[in-house]
Amino acid sequence: MEVSAPADTLWMSHALELARRAQAQGEVPVGAVVVLDDACIGEGWNQPIASHDPTAHAEIQALRAAARAAGNYRLPGATLYVTLEPCVMCAGAMVHARIARLVFGARDPKAGAAGSVFSILDSDRLNHRVQVTEGEGAAESAALLQSFFQARR
Repeated sequence: MEVSAPADTLWMSHALELARRAQAQGEVPVGAVVVLDDACIGEGWNQPIASHDPTAHAEIQALRAAARAAGNYRLPGATLYVTLEPCVMCAGAMVHARIARLVFGARDPKAGAAGSVFSILDSDRLNHRVQVTEGEGAAESAALLQSFFQARR
């Protein structure tokens, strides 16, 4: 099901709030929200440093919460909103979860797996494909990331 642009803006705004939470905790500012039937069923922000867990990316946190809420590791019909293009690990998790649609903000030219470096989500070698919409909240997502990394230098 195609989600309207106003809904995309609303949910990406929520993902950006979560990215700011990550930044406040000293984590790379990335936030993610899983939406099904116009309701948030999972959310997350980057937490690998605090949790000592290399898999604790925002998307993984949101997918785990959504799967618990749905009572199923498969999330057909769900949309995942994330402020930064997913990496290979997160794209793979989205395929396994059967996410229907991804909406992301900023591209990741070093590790993006939704078209920038790899194209996992539309690969004909996999048994599921995810519809991708990019650019929603891109400027704010990129600005958060740039300010975070500039402050670290």
